[in-house]
Amino acid sequence: MTSEAVCRRRGFDPAALAAIGPELAAFVDRGELAGIVSLTSRGGKIVHAETIGWRDVETKSPMRPDTLFRIASMTKPITSVAAMMLVEEGRIALADPISRWIPELADLRVLRDAAGPLDDVVPARRAITVEDLLTHRSGIAYAFFSEGPLKLAYERTLGDPAMNRSTPDEWLAALGTLPLAYQPGDRFHYGHSTDVLGFLIGRVEGKPFRQVLQERIFTPLGMADSDFWLPHAKRDRLASLYGYDETADRLAKVDPVMYDEPPAYTPGGGGLISSAPDYHRFARMLLRGGELDGVRLLRPETVNLMRTNRLIDAQREIPFAGMPLWQTCGFGLGLAIAEDSVGNPYACGAPGSMTWPGIFGTWWQADPVNDLIMIYLIQHQVPVSAGTGATIATGRGAAGRRALPVYQRGTYAALSHIVEQAT
Repeated sequence: MTSEAVCRRRGFDPAALAAIGPELAAFVDRGELAGIVSLTSRGGKIVHAETIGWRDVETKSPMRPDTLFRIASMTKPITSVAAMMLVEEGRIALADPISRWIPELADLRVLRDAAGPLDDVVPARRAITVEDLLTHRSGIAYAFFSEGPLKLAYERTLGDPAMNRSTPDEWLAALGTLPLAYQPGDRFHYGHSTDVLGFLIGRVEGKPFRQVLQERIFTPLGMADSDFWLPHAKRDRLASLYGYDETADRLAKVDPVMYDEPPAYTPGGGGLISSAPDYHRFARMLLRGGELDGVRLLRPETVNLMRTNRLIDAQREIPFAGMPLWQTCGFGLGLAIAEDSVGNPYACGAPGSMTWPGIFGTWWQADPVNDLIMIYLIQHQVPVSAGTGATIATGRGAAGRRALPVYQRGTYAALSHIVEQAT
C-alpha cells in the first residue's frame, strides 16, 4: 500500500483505491481465484500495490510483490519492441518479405476454406511481411483459434505452443509444411505470428532470441526477473497455475512442465515469465516514448507508430475470441489501442491506451492521457472453445475475467473522483 499523501499528489482518492483490495479478495475468499498481484502507478510513481491470496494454495505460500508469473501473450509486446528496434536501425522493414530470413515460409499455400480439407489449397497471393507478423495478418494460426482439420494438424505438427523441445529451425520447418488459414494481409487471425517474429529477430541478430531480449531489453531496463527459463533458485517465487474444476466446484492445480535448462524454443508470442515490477519498467518505457531512466530503446515516433491502428474497417468487423473487440479498440504493431472503453474487457483506458493480455489472466495497460500504468497478474487457466478462442468456462470458472473489471473500474473511479472534486 502507498501513503495517502502520495495518492493525493498523483490525483487519486486513497479511500477509493483502498476499496479495490477487499473486492478482489472476495474472489480469493470464495475459492474462485488463488491470488492476485496488482500495481498501479501515475507519473512513474506507484500509487497502489496489492498482494492478495496465495501463490500456492496447498502450501499457503502468500502472493508477494516479487512473485513471478507466466505472462503468456504479454510476451508479444516485448517481442514487438525488439522488432521495431531493428526497424529503426534499418535492418528490417515492415514491408520486407519474411522469407528473406525464413525460407521455410517461402512457398505458401492457403486453404480455400479455413475449416476445410488440408489439401484444398491455393497459392498465396503474396509473401508474408514483417508487418503481417506484427499485426497478426499473416494467415498463420494457433490450433485453438482454428477449426476443422487445421486444428488437429497444428497440434500434431507443432506440439505444445508454450513448452516445446524443438529447436527454432525444426519448429519453423514444421510450420512451413502447414497451409495458411487465410491469405496474407486479409484478416486479423490470432496465431503463431509473434513466435515467428521472435525467431526472425534471432536470425537477423545471429544469436538466440532469448539472448537478444536479455541484451537489448531486459538488461538495459533492469528487468532482472524476466526470462524464458526459470532457474531452480527462483522457483519458489513462481505462482502456481490453477484451473477451475466445475465438477468438483473448486480450484485445481495445473502443473506445466518446467525446463531443467534454458530451452532452445523461446516463443516470442507467449513464453516469458516475469513480475509486476519488471513489467512496470517495460510499460513505463513505452509510456515515456521509448525511454526509461536515460536508456532509450525506441524513438517516440516509433512508439506512436506502434500505437496507431492498422486494421481496416472490414477486418474490424470480425470478432476476436467471440467478442466484438475491434469495435472499441484498434490494433497497431504488436499492441491493442483503446478507442472507446465502453464494453471493452481489455482496453479500458482513455483513447490511445496500450495493452495486450495473457491467457492465464495477466493484464496490463499504459494510458498516456492519464500517465497511468495498471498491472494485474493472476494464474488462472480458462478453457477455450475450438475455432474461436472464446471461453467456455461458466460461473466461478470465469472468475479471472470477472475480477479484472473490478480492478479496472475501481482504479479509474478513484482517479475520476479526485478530478471531479478538483473541478
